Amino acid sequence: MKKPLIVIAGATATGKSALAVNIAKIIGGEIISADSMQVYKYMDVGTAKIQEDEMDGIKHHLINVLNPDQSCDALTFKNMALKAMDEIYTASHIPIIAGGTGFYIQAVTRDIDFTEEDENNKRAEITEFYEKNGEDALFERLKNIDFESSLIIPKQNVKRVIRAIEFYEVHGKKISEHNKEQSEKETPYNLAYFVLNRDRNLLYEKIDKRVDIMIKDGLLDEVKDLISRFPYNSQSGLYNAIGYKEIIDYLNGDYDFERAVELIKQNSRHYAKRQVTFFKRERYAEFIDIDKLSSKEVTDHILQVLKDKEIIGI
Repeated sequence: MKKPLIVIAGATATGKSALAVNIAKIIGGEIISADSMQVYKYMDVGTAKIQEDEMDGIKHHLINVLNPDQSCDALTFKNMALKAMDEIYTASHIPIIAGGTGFYIQAVTRDIDFTEEDENNKRAEITEFYEKNGEDALFERLKNIDFESSLIIPKQNVKRVIRAIEFYEVHGKKISEHNKEQSEKETPYNLAYFVLNRDRNLLYEKIDKRVDIMIKDGLLDEVKDLISRFPYNSQSGLYNAIGYKEIIDYLNGDYDFERAVELIKQNSRHYAKRQVTFFKRERYAEFIDIDKLSSKEVTDHILQVLKDKEIIGI
């Protein structure tokens, strides 16, 4: 019998965390965060990281587990998530993956096979190219070899751009093709996969307000503190995260503070659009329009699906 697994996903600022906590309280679940930035310690304000009082006594996994100068990718996440799931199953609880990093979620739900890289100097060479020529030239290099990946990977995420170029140069195959093949695998779980969706204009308005709150809550001081403690590394979470990268560029004199804030909002909106696009391709996902339903109606619907799938008892 397949083990149960629940996913509550969606774009940034759709209320995934609060809903996941509510469901976990009702069914006896534990939450695995699938947020590529909340995995990092000390990066609290700029990630809108869930706080202990918001967890409401529900155990959360994969939050604050890496230092900001470390790198996290889908393989790292998958390995950590599988370990957490084993612990949750052993405790006779149900794992709930909650977050917006679609490929991290897919890595677990489809048991993606990550081709291990042979020892090579490609990453160092590509990183050197980036450091000499800059972000735009690096992204153009990706577009020339794997245009489909350039539509999915944000230019600002240097770590992922380098990884995609490296994959192509090592294997002679586009990483977008490899990912597509892997995404077509069947899930090994009794999977209930929900995506929270809302009107795009309302979503963008909520994102902009969230950024304003981050600024008010001290994002600038948080970034100043972090860059003083963790030196530059093109592969690290700190120097690739939306909200942090723009402030760092401001501190480096690339533009004024007002422009940095606008770029954070703009890049966050673009990221949300890419999230929705990714989830729409996920054949296991059921979209829930949260603008048309109350919180109780959303919760009741999810519980009914879980009963229908025999993930929970009737």
